[in-house]
Amino acid sequence: MTRYVAAIDQGTSSSRCILFDRDGGVAGTGQREHAQVHPRAGWVEHDPLEIVANVRAVVDEAMAAAGASAADVAAVGITNQRETTVLWDRPTGEPVHNAIVWQDTRTASLVAELADGDLDRLRAITGLPLSTYFSGPKARWLLDADPSLRARAEAGEVLFGTIDSWLVWCLTGGPQGGVHVTDVTNASRTLLMDLGTLDWSNEALELIGIPRAMLPEIRSSSEVYGEIHVGTALDGLPLAGILGDQQAALFGQACFTPGEAKNTYGTGCFLLVNTGAEPVASQELLTTVAYRLGDGPPAYALEGSIAVAGAGVRWLRDQLGVIDSADEVEALAASVPDSGDVYVVPAFSGLFAPRWRDDARGTIVGITAFTTKAHIARAMLEATAWQTREVLDAVRSAAGGGIDCDELKVDGGMTVDELLMQFQADVLGVPTIRPQVAETTALGAAYAAGLATGFWTSPDDVRANWHEARRWEPQMDGDEVERRYARWREAVERSLGWAR
Repeated sequence: MTRYVAAIDQGTSSSRCILFDRDGGVAGTGQREHAQVHPRAGWVEHDPLEIVANVRAVVDEAMAAAGASAADVAAVGITNQRETTVLWDRPTGEPVHNAIVWQDTRTASLVAELADGDLDRLRAITGLPLSTYFSGPKARWLLDADPSLRARAEAGEVLFGTIDSWLVWCLTGGPQGGVHVTDVTNASRTLLMDLGTLDWSNEALELIGIPRAMLPEIRSSSEVYGEIHVGTALDGLPLAGILGDQQAALFGQACFTPGEAKNTYGTGCFLLVNTGAEPVASQELLTTVAYRLGDGPPAYALEGSIAVAGAGVRWLRDQLGVIDSADEVEALAASVPDSGDVYVVPAFSGLFAPRWRDDARGTIVGITAFTTKAHIARAMLEATAWQTREVLDAVRSAAGGGIDCDELKVDGGMTVDELLMQFQADVLGVPTIRPQVAETTALGAAYAAGLATGFWTSPDDVRANWHEARRWEPQMDGDEVERRYARWREAVERSLGWAR
């Protein structure tokens, strides 16, 4: 009798495999970091072959940790860093270049050229603004960087994919019969998919210059795509779930009803709100697919993507030396009662939602002779909460009062910081809730795979498995929140227009 579902969680900094039991509990884990490659300022790359090697290793580590064999596992799901882009040679399976990571800004001039003064020219189709964030322009840059690739791409000899497609292709055989697919959540982050038809948009492909022949087939988030054949302890098992990392966290948090929301605090910060069966348009947020189960209708979401959250804490550690380890930041920030009217806007490579300004740069305002490193550390933590407030305000505006979030489910590494979680509840004016199972991203991918193979029977099983671990209620005076919020927005205005 099968006891587990395995989830491969391929993230920005590491790859993990986690085995979950029927109650959603963790039975075994493996994790390995991969190199962050920075060829130039603003460029961020990963080695796709290193990622595959690490995935193979962590799969075996997780199985060994759980004392499991393939007979104990019902299915395998994948969740992944979303917009990161890989091009590879179909006959050999070799990447033609390092993966270009979602944070990378090398396509700024190309995006400006494609926009021709209108960054929203594809928004009605794709739900997204033209931005360096998304995969389509990254793939175009790779095709332009090596003119010999385009003809081969048009012939289907060079393949395009986000990390999920690359992993599925490699895990199901690679050059020997690998399956070239993606799911609707990842496809909705490329700037190439029509949100209404859930197929590649001819208009978007023509504008960005991407040959259809190189693209994966778009499938649902929960179905059997193929069997694993890559020389691991999971060989022979069905690969049956794919969700982009933030949508996986939404699913793992059991946010199935319109208005239910989650925020993931990782390298960046990503707030998603379920908006139901119809996409909700927004000029400030991203309209995206939340998930699609088999042949069922899709569910949509509004998303606010924040580029810097945990990355800001790492900056305090690695670049400024303010702390020696990330877990020291809460104690340092708590050593002062407030930020001393200091505000940090961590626009290291521009601002994402709701402003979408590539020309913004990091700013610290309000420094006086009274300011200490503790004030700056606290202001860095508070910046994550203020950016989340801006995103939630934009959700409420886009929904026209039709969707309101009366609580926020949270996950990710920064949720261990109780100072931040309390401040988040204060500035939003709604409870902030952390679940018992913190691995919600991997859990969402496991649920998608388990639902496709009958390990779980319906999303009701997912709801039944979700349990609250900690809740923070708003405590700060509302007038004080609004005063500080106004100051935050003043600080953001000072960050704009710096990069030219």
